[in-house]
Amino acid sequence: MNDKKKEPLFHIVKKEELPVYKTLKIRIIAILMALVVCSVLTTVTTGINPIEVFQSIFAGAFGTTRKSWITLQNTAILLLISLALTPAFKMKFWNIGGEGQVLIGGLAAAACMIVLGQKFSNGMVIVCMIIASLLAGMIWGLIPAFFKAKWNTNETLSTLMMNYIATQLVAFYTIVWEVPKGSGKIGIINQNTNIGWLPQIFGSKYLLTIVVAIAFTVFMYIYLYYTKQGYELSVVGESENTARYIGIKVEKIIIRTMAISGAICGLVGLLLVGGINHTVTTTIAGGQGFTAVLVSWMSKFNPIVMMLSSLLIVFMDRGASEISTAFGLNHSYSDILTGIILFFIIGCEFFITYKIQFRKKADKEEQ
Repeated sequence: MNDKKKEPLFHIVKKEELPVYKTLKIRIIAILMALVVCSVLTTVTTGINPIEVFQSIFAGAFGTTRKSWITLQNTAILLLISLALTPAFKMKFWNIGGEGQVLIGGLAAAACMIVLGQKFSNGMVIVCMIIASLLAGMIWGLIPAFFKAKWNTNETLSTLMMNYIATQLVAFYTIVWEVPKGSGKIGIINQNTNIGWLPQIFGSKYLLTIVVAIAFTVFMYIYLYYTKQGYELSVVGESENTARYIGIKVEKIIIRTMAISGAICGLVGLLLVGGINHTVTTTIAGGQGFTAVLVSWMSKFNPIVMMLSSLLIVFMDRGASEISTAFGLNHSYSDILTGIILFFIIGCEFFITYKIQFRKKADKEEQ
């Protein structure tokens, strides 16, 4: 009787870090496979030519000059939120509160526009908006950071709950400032005077957000990879005990990092209220605070890669909306296609990080 314990059929083994071209190849294959699955599904369930569907997706994102600018603007907003969350994620502080930090920053900007709009000049109001939005977002990030640093509370739950508080605050002030009374919405703020409206660059209302996003991408890349603070984030993320052993004050890093994350999210709120929508609502962030978590994770916390990840997700989202219009399908169907593509993109990360080693191969290596 053989007493030797039977080996599993296969082992999951972590790979050595792959070269960039190989990881890119795996991701491209994953996207192509996703498109094939979407094509088959579309043909079987609707009878529509899948080529026409993909043409509609592209047209929805880049079909006209205006659509192209909106796609790039939306990409910039998603990218900025992703950049804001990344320093916290890099040190394994799971900041799920981006949505609330954006909302509270937008609320602060709207308050300045409404309260100060008739009292100060446009330039002064914009300066107050910038300061208020940065401070509001920073404070909203510092609250869960303080409790984490002081009492090691669960940051995932605390940042998530802060989202709901921010949403209800915006809902409350929407009723306080509603125009006209009883409408349940604020409407366009300072529509006649444009007080508090952020300036346009070269006459384009889309360009400011894009320029700010590019600037912060460069800043965050340098901050994460070429500064002492970025190094400290990496050490804390790897091991808090090691960080403490070499003299890093972990609590200080947590506070500082969440202050930065919250401030950048507050800036996004400013851009949404002062530069894009000129009003504030509970849905002004559009769920991008949660989508940004996916973007940051997919990009392995690399700001440059986040530009491509953000563009891909916005491209699919806008293209999915076009499918609903062009073919009379409800939005749920386009969401299904988007979900399939994201599933393949996320799933391919397994094959980038790990490999499957079967029993026979393992036995030969032992011999």
